[in-house]
Amino acid sequence: MVLILGITGATGAIYGIRLLQTLHDTSGIETHLVITSYGEKIIEHETDYKVDAIRRLANFWYEVDDLTAPISSGSFLRDAMVIAPCSMKTMSALAHSYADNLITRAADVTLKERKKLVLLARETPIHLGHIRNMLQLTELGAIILPPIPSFYSKPKTIDDIVNHIVGRTLDLLGIDHGLVKRWSGKNR
Repeated sequence: MVLILGITGATGAIYGIRLLQTLHDTSGIETHLVITSYGEKIIEHETDYKVDAIRRLANFWYEVDDLTAPISSGSFLRDAMVIAPCSMKTMSALAHSYADNLITRAADVTLKERKKLVLLARETPIHLGHIRNMLQLTELGAIILPPIPSFYSKPKTIDDIVNHIVGRTLDLLGIDHGLVKRWSGKNR
């Protein structure tokens, strides 16, 4: 599987980082990473990770302004793309086919090639413009996955919450993992 991962400047960089960590340890997955400049700042502010260390987890990484990168072309074979977290700015650009950087270009190509695009939309509260952008992207084929924690698994740590969201993302991609405690029904 060939997967593109974008990390934008919304809060929640840990989702993209944990996704990349999990994919790094999964055989048969080739990862292509792009981080926006604000994404880099959020990583440094919200986590103890260094951007260079995160880049090393990917098979390939590209600068956000490199529109000559292979992933900007429809001739680049990809299976899916995830943007985690996905800022409302990026979501708005995608909803209106405004491909002004490598993340939005690769995502736009992912949509036009009818491949899976999963957006971990990070904003709260949301207004009607956000909802309309989400509707438009859903109509275009994207999957909106707001990283909203569930509590039926009784998470004990932030890692439990992050792993659950990343696990649900991997479920959408059809990638096996052991991150999610599955709901087994109230009588089990």
